[in-house]
Amino acid sequence: MRRRVGISEVVRSLEARPKLMIVLGSGGHTAQMIRLTEMLHPWFDFEYVINDDDEKSVRKIKFPGDIRVVHRPRRKNDKSVARTVFLTILSVRDAFGVVRNSEAVGIVSAGPGLAVPLFLWAGVFRKKRIFIESWSRVTRRSAAGRLCYYLSDLFFIQWPELAGKYPRAIYAGRFG
Repeated sequence: MRRRVGISEVVRSLEARPKLMIVLGSGGHTAQMIRLTEMLHPWFDFEYVINDDDEKSVRKIKFPGDIRVVHRPRRKNDKSVARTVFLTILSVRDAFGVVRNSEAVGIVSAGPGLAVPLFLWAGVFRKKRIFIESWSRVTRRSAAGRLCYYLSDLFFIQWPELAGKYPRAIYAGRFG
């Protein structure tokens, strides 16, 4: 026997678009991701992940979506190994909850270190992982890129000079 469906339920299902998790970082990482959301907005809705100490990225978001917070795995200019290990553990824990509770079909990042724990858990929960090596990386690989290269379903570079360092990467030119 078929279930009876109301018109409002049908309309809502037609309006539903797949959701992407967008990883924002400070500065240029956020700028690249905001440009990407402008390109993808006709086809996707978004949810965002930011670092716990990032106050600027939220103000740059142009399309509505849930905002999730994860501890930054490493503080800039912090030389304490113990604090870095502690923050990394917090980041991995936070990332687990964010990815587990996410409705996103995939996660997209342009390079902050925050992407690494999110990509690890996204693999466990079978969500697609797309990494875009930062446009500031012309000849040298980023630390996050080195790790996410092996965790990504799709890996993009924005400069042809990196093709030899990332053999299975897709050269897409500059985004935005």
